[in-house]
Amino acid sequence: MSRIGKKPVVVPGGITATVDGQTVSVKGPKGQLAFVVHDLVAVEQTADGITVTPRDESKKARSLWGMSRTMVSNLVVGVSKGFERKLEITGVGYKAAVQGNSLNLSLGYSHDVAFPIPEGITITCAKPTEILVSGIDKQKVGQVAAEIREWRQPEPYKGKGVRYAGEFIVRKEGKKK
Repeated sequence: MSRIGKKPVVVPGGITATVDGQTVSVKGPKGQLAFVVHDLVAVEQTADGITVTPRDESKKARSLWGMSRTMVSNLVVGVSKGFERKLEITGVGYKAAVQGNSLNLSLGYSHDVAFPIPEGITITCAKPTEILVSGIDKQKVGQVAAEIREWRQPEPYKGKGVRYAGEFIVRKEGKKK
């Protein structure tokens, strides 16, 4: 039994949610999102929110049950509060700046990296060593943050590179004489 799937998704005031067949649409102050739920899972709108139940007791249906409930919950949170990922840049001369519709990264390469900002995503740099990726779609925010981090992942000897805020890098000892 899915403990997450049993709970209904509560829709707060100011947000409208509609269930049309297998499609869940949510509209709020930050925008509008939709998700198509798998056919093995049933979705209903009730008085206490949106409930998700498996159609049968197969392993696949039970696996999709909790995931579908979480996806619907992410829609509601996204249009009400939004999501954000914070990245930190560590290293001498490593910095970032937003210029127009792209993020310019100086990461120790012979050239600067111009990362185009996708639609629906907002990137801000409060300091040259901090990047804040925000948006209403949790998957898209995480994907953009991962693509930025991929340009220079933190290395284990000095810890230089782009890391998530609060990420712990396991350090290695350098070679000895």
